[in-house]
Parts: sequence; C-alpha cells; structure tokens
Amino acid sequence: MNEQGTRTWERLAQRYRTVDAHRLLRLTEAGMTWLRTNQETVNALNVYPIPDGDTGTNMLLTMEAAWKEVEGAGGRSIGKALQALAHGAQMGARGNSGVILSQLWRGFARALDGVDEMDAAAFAAGLAAARDTAYRGVGQPVEGTILTVSKEVAAAAEQALENGATSNLDILERVVRAADTAVENTPNLLEVLAKAGVVDAGGKGLFFILEGMLRSATGLDLDVPLFTIDVDPHLMERVEGEIEEGQDWEVVVDFRPNADIELRSFTAGLADMGTSIQIAEGDDLMRMHIHVPDQSEYEPIEYCKKLGTITNVHIENLMDQLVQIEQRAGSELQLAEVMPGQVAAVAVASGPGLAKVLAEMGAGAIIEGGQTMNPSAEEILSAIEDLPTDQIIVLPNNKNVIMAAEQAAKLSRKQVQVVPTRSMPQGIAAMFCLDADRSLKETVDSMNSALGEIKTAELTRATRSATINGIPCTEGQIIALLDDELVAATEDLSEAALLALEKAEADTSELITLYWGADLTEREAQKISQTIGERYPEQEIELVHGGQPHYDLIFSIE
Repeated sequence: MNEQGTRTWERLAQRYRTVDAHRLLRLTEAGMTWLRTNQETVNALNVYPIPDGDTGTNMLLTMEAAWKEVEGAGGRSIGKALQALAHGAQMGARGNSGVILSQLWRGFARALDGVDEMDAAAFAAGLAAARDTAYRGVGQPVEGTILTVSKEVAAAAEQALENGATSNLDILERVVRAADTAVENTPNLLEVLAKAGVVDAGGKGLFFILEGMLRSATGLDLDVPLFTIDVDPHLMERVEGEIEEGQDWEVVVDFRPNADIELRSFTAGLADMGTSIQIAEGDDLMRMHIHVPDQSEYEPIEYCKKLGTITNVHIENLMDQLVQIEQRAGSELQLAEVMPGQVAAVAVASGPGLAKVLAEMGAGAIIEGGQTMNPSAEEILSAIEDLPTDQIIVLPNNKNVIMAAEQAAKLSRKQVQVVPTRSMPQGIAAMFCLDADRSLKETVDSMNSALGEIKTAELTRATRSATINGIPCTEGQIIALLDDELVAATEDLSEAALLALEKAEADTSELITLYWGADLTEREAQKISQTIGERYPEQEIELVHGGQPHYDLIFSIE
C-alpha cells in the first residue's frame, strides 16, 4: 500500500473505530447486496450436479428476512438492531445454510445485547459468540463447511485484537482474508468437496456477506461480481409465489461477444429494460438473464445481438407460471380434520400429486417445498401454530429442510417433534405410522423405525459436468441417485431407472412405487413402469402422479 493509500486507510479506520446501529445496518445491507450480486456463483457450488436447494438463494432469502425485520427499527442502540436482525433471520431461515446463518446472527446479537456502539473488542466478541452458537446449533458439526469458516473468522478477529487492532475496519479486513482462505481450504477438510472439485457453498456465501461489508466501508462497488461462472437457466426459478410488477417474462440469452465487453456499461444498458439481471461468463460465451415487462421480451435479445453472435435463447412467461401456481393453490386439498389433543402431522410436499397423497394419508397441514424452494422456518412454524392441537409431528421430506423444521419446532410452545425424513418416499412411509389417538412418542418412534425400511431413488438431469463416486456425467445427462448417492449416468431415462433399481437390489423388495414428475407425461411414465414390471415380475409396481419439478421419477423401494 502506498503512502496515499495508507493515509486513506487510516482515515477510514478512524471512522470505523466504533460502529453505531445506523452504520451497522449500512454494512449489513451491503453484505446482503454483495451476496445477491454473487448469488448464482454460490448456487453453482453443488457437490452433486443436481437441482438442489440453492445455497446462495437460501442465504439471500434469510438475509432479506433479517433486513426486513430491522429496516424500520429506529434508535441508535446496536444491541437492539442486532436483536431485530437475529429474529428476522431466525424466522426467515431457509435451508441448512440459512439456518446456520441465522444462528450466527443470533450468537452475535447475544454478545452485544445492551451495547449502544460496537468497538473492536465487541466486534471480536460477537464473532466468537456467533461461532459458538452456530456450532451448538448443529447436532454433529462437520468441518469444511460454513461452520469452519465462522471458526476461522472468529480466530482471525481475536488474533487481530491481540496484535493491537483498535478499529472495526482493521478487524473486518483480517476477517475477510481469513474467510477467503478458509473457504479455499474446505476441500482439504471435506472429501466430498475435493472429489466434486468445489468449495463449500455456505462458507462462500458467508465470505461474500463479510466481503460486501468491507467493500462498502472502503467505497467499492457492490453491483458487479468480481468473477462469474456459467449458470444453468433452469436454476433461476423464483422461490416465492409472487412476481413483482414489470417481471412478466424471463429472458436468457447465450451469445459470443464480438469484442471485450465492459460489464458496467453492459449491465447499465440492461437496467433500462428490466430487473433480476444476472451476467455469467464461460470460456468464450456470455449468458445474460433478465426479467422484463410484457411486450418488451425481445428487447434484451436485440441488445445482445448488437454485441455478438447469439447461440441460444430461452424465454419463459413468468405471469403464466404465477397463474398456474394460483390455480394449484386454489384446488383445495382434503386435509385431515384435527381435534385438540390429537397427534397431527405437518408435511412438506414437492409436487401437487405428492401433496394429494399426503393429504389422503391424514396430514393436517401441507407446505409446498422441496428442491429449489425450501420453506422458511416461519412458514413451518405458521403451519404448526395453525393446527388446533399441541402435539405436532413435522415431516420435512427433504434433507435441506430438516434444520429449518427443527428451528421452527424450537420456536413453538407446542410439543413438536421433527422426524428427519430426507425424501418424499420416507415421508410417505412415516405417514403410514400416523395414528391421531396414539401418544406423540409412540408415533414418532414408529415413524423413525419406518425410515430404515425405505430406499429412495431419484432421476434428474445433471446441471453441470462432473465425476462423482467414480461416475462421470455430462451436463444435461440423466443421472440417478440412490439415497442421495450418485449411482448412474446415462442418456436414457428407462436405462437410468433400471440401473438405479439394480443398485437398490429391487429384486429383494416387495413393492416399487414410481412417482412421476411435472416434466414427464403420463404415457411416458406408463411406458417406463411397464419396462420395470417386465424386469421385476415378482414385485408389485405402482405408478403415482407426483408432479414434482426437476425430478422426472422418484422411486420408493420397500
């Protein structure tokens, strides 16, 4: 750093010697904004090349819930502002990464309870408390995750304090460097990351939040990512059931630029057309994603056409999607009538057909959710509180919803037990054990026992090329997962189904149930079911409409 840079830093460090509530909120908003800018970078860091819960989206929605809670809060007490932030994050937490992020805010808020302004020592103490709270909140902490990054961040803050740091800015600068190093080291701590060739997504999200704060403090931009990666447009689906005005069409354009493109001016031109702008760069291609008003869906295409050669265009009617969602919501499910004192089940369903199955089996409440649309802790809590009984069982039916369900259970004053169902077949198996008049403990014990009797196979398409468990797959190829482990990759759906069932030792089972998804026709599903029946003549084969997105087929083998 030259002499002028040193003087500038010293001036900024003096400005951030203490931080009041107003400045904290500016830093928090900056962290949220930078995470939003880099959201798709975090989303792409899936260990498996599958449509997943989207870590970046879950962390951003958690941050937005936290910000919404505190945005209107007045006063200059940093302690009160943090309490509001922590409460908003806790209620809005989505996915495992979002829940852990909410725990980090909760610990930070506890450490600064009653504090009006935060000095360097309080900042370090808050980061240490955030780390401790997050680790306590996870039953079996795994290193090489966002937890590890929080640990290294807290250690860096403590070390900076010991080395004489007296400004929050000095602490923050060392914390960001430590977070960056910790994220890059995650594959050395977690073998599955090393095999997949990615760093931990949750840790990367935390890094972007902290880096956004530092960039804001030092006057750097927050609207253009420092680097981008190729992004599958099918992962850019909205996770909320509403579309803002002017977002009638989603337009994605792949093009080969004629010359180097200056991202700032390119983005500025797009900003005049619409919102939700995402720019991704591949080896020699650029991908532009935008939401635009009706009657202007072709403007971004013409804009990109002037800058290069278009190779692919994807246009989707978002308003039509909303109409379909509303129509689906309007078709009332016949949920079980729950009486006070009875045991009731709250279940998450990833498709309308699966929701219908759960309702017919006696679910008292059903929450829409699953891959790419993890429900928040607040949504789960609302379903719990709306039931007229104090004995509730929650079935998350997705591995990335379990922690949000557990957080909702802790927030409720009712007797709530979470049965950790990791898939829809496990949730349906658990529902067979529901008896409204048995004790809560007996029902939970029966459900937990039933989980071990079910194997789940899922067929989807690879969102990127990768080699997992020694199995190479290419983007767009059909892949099969058996209880979350990749077991096959092929070009043919029937072949993938048979390979998955072979790995599941389906010939020793009694029943194979096929839940066909939203992108598969009934005729196609029947043809695959017939093929499976011919291969497994001794097993009973059932075909059920699940309607789940992204996954053409989900199998229950029991």
